[in-house]
Amino acid sequence: MELNAKYNPADIEDKWYAYWMDKGFFHSTPDEREPYTVVIPPPNVTGVLHMGHMLNNTIQDVLVRRARMLGKNACWVPGTDHASIATEAKVVNKLRDEGIDKNSLSREAFLEHAWEWKEKHGGIILEQLKKLGASCDWDRTSFTMDEGYSESVIDTFIDLFNKGLIYRGTRMVNWDPKALTAVSDEEVIHKEVNGKLYYLKYKVAGSDDTLTIATTRPETILGDTAICINPTDERYKHLHGKKAIVPLINREIPIILDEYVDLEFGTGCLKVTPAHDVNDHELGKKHNLETINILDEHGCLNEAAQLFVGEDRFVVRKAIPTKLEEVGALDKIEDYTNKVGYSERTDEVIEPRLSMQWYVAMKDLAQPALEAVMTDEVQFHPPKFKNTYRHWMENVKDWCISRQLWWGHRIPAWYYGENVEDFVVAKTEAEALELAKKKTGNDSITITGQDEDVLDTWFSSWLWPISTFDAEGIANGKDKVNEELAYYYSTNDLVTAPEIMFFWVARMIMAGYEYMGEKPFKNVYFTGIVRDPQGRKMSKSLGNSPDPIKLIEKHGADGVRVGMLLSSPAGNDLLFDEALCEQGRNFSNKIWNAYRLVSGWESENKDQPASAIFAINWFEAKLAATVEQINDHYDKFRMSDALMSTYKLVWDDFCSWLLEMVKPPFGEQIDSKTLEEVKGLFGSLLKIIHPFMPFVSEELWQHLMKVDSKDEALIVASWPVNLKKDDQLLQQFDESAKMVSEIRNIRKNYQIPNKEKIQVKVVGQNAFGFDVPTVLKLGGITEIESVESQPEGAISFILSGVEYFVPAGDNIDTAAEIEKLKSEIEYTQGFLNSVRKKLSNERFVSSAPEKVVAMEKKKEADALEKIAALESKMSALA
Repeated sequence: MELNAKYNPADIEDKWYAYWMDKGFFHSTPDEREPYTVVIPPPNVTGVLHMGHMLNNTIQDVLVRRARMLGKNACWVPGTDHASIATEAKVVNKLRDEGIDKNSLSREAFLEHAWEWKEKHGGIILEQLKKLGASCDWDRTSFTMDEGYSESVIDTFIDLFNKGLIYRGTRMVNWDPKALTAVSDEEVIHKEVNGKLYYLKYKVAGSDDTLTIATTRPETILGDTAICINPTDERYKHLHGKKAIVPLINREIPIILDEYVDLEFGTGCLKVTPAHDVNDHELGKKHNLETINILDEHGCLNEAAQLFVGEDRFVVRKAIPTKLEEVGALDKIEDYTNKVGYSERTDEVIEPRLSMQWYVAMKDLAQPALEAVMTDEVQFHPPKFKNTYRHWMENVKDWCISRQLWWGHRIPAWYYGENVEDFVVAKTEAEALELAKKKTGNDSITITGQDEDVLDTWFSSWLWPISTFDAEGIANGKDKVNEELAYYYSTNDLVTAPEIMFFWVARMIMAGYEYMGEKPFKNVYFTGIVRDPQGRKMSKSLGNSPDPIKLIEKHGADGVRVGMLLSSPAGNDLLFDEALCEQGRNFSNKIWNAYRLVSGWESENKDQPASAIFAINWFEAKLAATVEQINDHYDKFRMSDALMSTYKLVWDDFCSWLLEMVKPPFGEQIDSKTLEEVKGLFGSLLKIIHPFMPFVSEELWQHLMKVDSKDEALIVASWPVNLKKDDQLLQQFDESAKMVSEIRNIRKNYQIPNKEKIQVKVVGQNAFGFDVPTVLKLGGITEIESVESQPEGAISFILSGVEYFVPAGDNIDTAAEIEKLKSEIEYTQGFLNSVRKKLSNERFVSSAPEKVVAMEKKKEADALEKIAALESKMSALA
């Protein structure tokens, strides 16, 4: 295979992905090896790849590829989530564009459209992940509404209901008037909104007194059923036991007493609307108040409101102040900023609403899941998220799992009568009928229908680590799981975002302990949010989020992967700049060109130079030390650090030092042994590069190794192990590098051409901390000569306490150099005087910490040593 002179990602990426797929490298089946299992956080079936997906899936792929090279049976399960609210909204919009109203369709007809939409659009994001290089086991692709998976969801509902952990009841919920469904607390996003505060006057029945009450929702007065004051509030003692009159509709309502009212907030009076506020609802239950629901499911006023019937709540909010002013009930209006809840899915303002829903009792399920994280049986990375998790789990609320939608898993409850409790829970209508007969003792009873609601999407995805391997595992129980679930569960590492810690992570842990008796994964790696350089979260509305596929087309998948990870510490936000992807592309070019240089050398059988022997031995030691460091980073989920260690090893140590150390003189061939050893080291580099940059590394590996069989592909090559560490050798190289840098600085400062050989002299020194052949070669030095006295007219420098001299001849302006040295001595003397002044202060020496005083004394010694060296240089030049 001929290697192109210029690296072009487009030439190789599709080729190698097809090769890996064709050879079955991504596929896993149970065997004798240690499993390494990762389940993808299933993206919405409606989704397309965005920057958060890019980061999350790059990290997963890095972990999976390395595990595969470590000899583990790597299994990365891909799939998508049916996303009830988002998908139904997409289908409804599509039908609307076609002139079809959802309500004109039967449930079955609508679901036909939904499945058609899913088949057409549902796999887009998974195909995009392939462009990124994701090495998922695509044969295992799961969907949360696959037949077997759906069965496990229904089995779970039935099991929890039979255990008394699922119940049905009327409660205040977060209602999305656009999606026409309840949503959980975690699906409500609170935003600061600039609104108005309306001060309304309520007449006190039987008197001329009025009460002023402030509200941000004046339309809700039509549902008021009480006014509440604090019993200790002296301002309103005369109103105890009285009634107030609701403006516009003149309904008499009681004035109730409750310490819930804050004396210092607003006017100290609170209007109570039990049907439209969570706290008001609790007050209503406590004081046995009437509940008047004035809003329909669309957020429009209904007949119970008496006024503005059929009009939208926000239209009424603008119109009602005029009506209030006409009857003298509007005191004033002020600008006001408050937090308003919005639906995460539709961005619609949430309306608190009383509704009959299905719930999971969470307290008992949460306890083992809380202990698992607090004891590090499930480890969070970074661990700072444990406190957030604990707070939520210790204050967990029952989970509203019903959604008023058609797309999703339909709740397996069947009704047979007119009363609220006239239902049974069963898998089929036939089973339900038998249960209903048994429950009622009536053999002639009939089933009137199935519950219309579907389950919250998260109720299916909390089974993801179980049901992707064994859809029947829930029904069979943990002692009768299939071979795959027994082998792959529990999974190893979960990579996800902190914002779904409660939606998904906590609930998966609960399901794991409830149905498998153990944790669903060992580690949870929380990624940060991808932000733009200004720190703003990337979003379509801001237009600050690049198209990941276009980034890949421009910089290559490897370049984008590196760009995403260069500044992505766990749990901290990533300030993304496209320049990072350019840096990743440049890194690909560097690796490519390094291989082209090495592969272009011609070799011959001759003795290996001493400098090359040292170079190879040093780099082997450096590789060993760096791989140990990289392994530690991986173990601690410091992905950015692992990449940076790899980057420096390749760019600095291999390309900038090793290749320079072994490069043959111009016009000569390299010795065969050195060339083979350099190629072997390059192969080791490709192994540690591969998880981060799979495409360019596989391409170069195949060229380097001249691969003939699938077992020799880089993707399944062995991770470097049992490498030789040698700290003494690393120290010797560091000294050599410092020596070469000093020589190169002298060449630069005194304009001594690189081609011109120079001599280095040292007084009475025979042993050196550096490797002499390496320094001679890289410094362009003929020899390092030991002399009896300082040579005159030479440039000098000190390395590890030894002074070296470079005769400069005509290249040095002695007078100018002496002036520079004088200036440096003067500056250092001033610094020394300031240090001595501090040390002569008895108060400082006696009161300052011992370490601080010791540091000042070291500064004094260093300054004295430097002055002596500078004076020695001046003496040599004089």
